[in-house]
Amino acid sequence: MAGASAGVCPALPVTSPSLLLLLILCYLSMVTPAKAWRPWPHLGSNSSSSLGESKKYEGSSEFVQLRYHMGPVLTANITVHPIWYGQWTPAQKRIIRAFLRSISPVGDTTVRWPSVEGWWRTVAMYTDQTGDNVSRTVRLGAEKNDRHYSHGRSLTRLSIQHVIRSAVTAKTRPLPVNPRGGLYLLLTSAEVAVEFFCGQVCGFHYFTFPSIVGYTLPYAWVGNAERQCPGVCSWPFAVPEGYGGPRAGAPPNGEVGVDAMVSVIAHEVAELASNPLVNAWYAGADPCFPTEIADLCEGIYGTGGGGSYTGQLTVDERDGAAYNLNGVGGRRFLVQWVWHPELNYCYGP
Repeated sequence: MAGASAGVCPALPVTSPSLLLLLILCYLSMVTPAKAWRPWPHLGSNSSSSLGESKKYEGSSEFVQLRYHMGPVLTANITVHPIWYGQWTPAQKRIIRAFLRSISPVGDTTVRWPSVEGWWRTVAMYTDQTGDNVSRTVRLGAEKNDRHYSHGRSLTRLSIQHVIRSAVTAKTRPLPVNPRGGLYLLLTSAEVAVEFFCGQVCGFHYFTFPSIVGYTLPYAWVGNAERQCPGVCSWPFAVPEGYGGPRAGAPPNGEVGVDAMVSVIAHEVAELASNPLVNAWYAGADPCFPTEIADLCEGIYGTGGGGSYTGQLTVDERDGAAYNLNGVGGRRFLVQWVWHPELNYCYGP
């Protein structure tokens, strides 16, 4: 997913050892991780220049040519498996769990509109070559805690895959292996450094290599930027240094870093569902530089959004919280829009 120039290798069948080696070599040679996200794509890592430019498309545009490239989408029921790497408070975990449960709420008929479930309906419109849609069922699955930094406090792109391997091969309570509908979500806490974090990306997604993990599993990483770069990856609750424009408002769940993570998680899960092996839905002529369904709408959270403006949001007068979606248990979230395949523009419920 990405605003930064994210090099991505074409997703090839991984049954051939030679093709797998090619994928690994390409992956290692990328300048930035596959499917990278950051809110200010036209700025360098140290830039504090004007944020008036925009490469986003809130309205219909003839320049956006989103196409299907015949790869699979996640049509089976989706189960998200969080891996909590580092130190997480119970309150932080509850926010992210509530968002994931809000995609397909079970037994909660009190969720107000606009809802997270309504937002996901746009993602579920994407189909595979048989006409089957991305599943509308997304469940929170088994979780894994990695409190003791099993692979250190500084992770590379490849060590992220080793963390996932440790989670699915653990001697006690390993995560289940589900190549058809499992999504493995590695979440790093605020003190953990990740390669290219803050300078170029806030999160990314790809798929694991059988040579490392033993399976081809869609996965994503998202980091908590509250300590390292809130002005870059906790936007719009924090803004880059030198930016003079308005902020969106207070984080709806009281956590600058985690509330901002929710939108990045949403971005990654939407793209994993519609492009799990990087060969399904994306725009652009070069398969090494795809622009996916959430990339097209980075930074757009409401009508009129684009550039440094989020678009129209709801701001609660009681606490100043800015949000655009409602979830289970009365939770509120601020989540970016995604590209609507029929209307051909960024869309939210």
